Amino acid sequence: MEEIKLGKYRHFKGNEYEVIAIAKHSETTEDMVVYKALYGEGGLWVRPASMWNETVERDGKVFKRFEYIGV
Repeated sequence: MEEIKLGKYRHFKGNEYEVIAIAKHSETTEDMVVYKALYGEGGLWVRPASMWNETVERDGKVFKRFEYIGV
C-alpha cells in the first residue's frame, strides 16, 4: 500500500482535509485514516486506508480520491 502522509489533502471534489493519524480498526486491525475537514464545522472522520489512495472516475476523467498538498 502507498504511504499516507500526515498533512493536508484535497479531495477530488475540491474540499480540503487534514490527515491527523493512521489508526487500526479494533476488530479487523485494518489501517484506518483519521482526518478532519478543513471547512465548515471541521468534522472528524475515519476511512479505510485502502480507500484513501484509490482513484475515482468522474466525467470520463480519472483522479486520485485524495491528493496530498502539504503540511
